[in-house]
Amino acid sequence: MNVGRAKEILESADMINVTYEGAPVIIQHIDEAAKMARIYSRKDPENEQDVPVLYLIEE
Repeated sequence: MNVGRAKEILESADMINVTYEGAPVIIQHIDEAAKMARIYSRKDPENEQDVPVLYLIEE
């Protein structure tokens, strides 16, 4: 995924399915300069992580 699309998903009122390494995630923040996304798993919302936006997949 690219940074622009990740920002659109983050700002969207709709629930858009995104996965990271096959697991459904929620995008919490996008760092455009670093091209990183702060995400958390739907199953484990306490476990936040920063990952490259490139590795996010829109379902």
